[in-house]
Amino acid sequence: MRTLLTGVTAAVMTLLLAPTAALGHLFGSEDLERRVSLWCMHTWARSICWAAGIRLVVHGAEHIVPERGTVYATNHVSWFDIVAIASVLPRYTFVAKSELRRVPIFGWGAEACGVVFLERENRTSAFEAYRSVAKTVAEGLSVIVYPEGTRGDSYTLRPFKKGPFVLAIAANAPVVPVVVHGTREALRKGTWRVRPGVVHVHLLPPVETTGYDYDHRHELMRTVWQQIADTLCGVYGVGSGDDAVAPSKVEGAA
Repeated sequence: MRTLLTGVTAAVMTLLLAPTAALGHLFGSEDLERRVSLWCMHTWARSICWAAGIRLVVHGAEHIVPERGTVYATNHVSWFDIVAIASVLPRYTFVAKSELRRVPIFGWGAEACGVVFLERENRTSAFEAYRSVAKTVAEGLSVIVYPEGTRGDSYTLRPFKKGPFVLAIAANAPVVPVVVHGTREALRKGTWRVRPGVVHVHLLPPVETTGYDYDHRHELMRTVWQQIADTLCGVYGVGSGDDAVAPSKVEGAA
């Protein structure tokens, strides 16, 4: 029953909100367009959380940086990671895989809301997409990124891609490491069965990018990876795994 309610809610809200976002994009001023898109994303995410019976608990809300464009780098184990963090942050857009652009109506609405789509198999294209959004972040809009690249099968943190950190350095924006826990229990990778529960969102202290340049993106990436891994281990007892923790593996991620 919970799965059906969540699916119907997601479908109905997408059908209602995607055209609303598109109209705001077509006919509104830049400020109105942004307010409409944020309202649509918040409403969509919170409606799905309500339907799924997800109760959100936010830790470290003081680390939200409302006055500056910020890169929020988060772990990724479930589709519900997206609705959890989208329900919490005040001003943001997403960097997402290009396949989502092709989802009927949803992709149309997401693009109208300013979601940046990446061709994950095309490294050059991905880096160009990150560079293009850096100007928007520098102007004050925050972006949510998943540096692992795709959902994992467990909470064990996997190696990061470098692109999100190139973006943060180019925008001179702080990186806020984020840990989301409880979403895997709500909706596991490989299934559509939804279970109600509590989802915790941990916003960790911002990592400033002042002093970093492109050649030192690995160091920024390693710092953020370590903060997320330490929180997963310290709060939830999640081990890192030999492959994920090896510096050569982390540095070598594309």
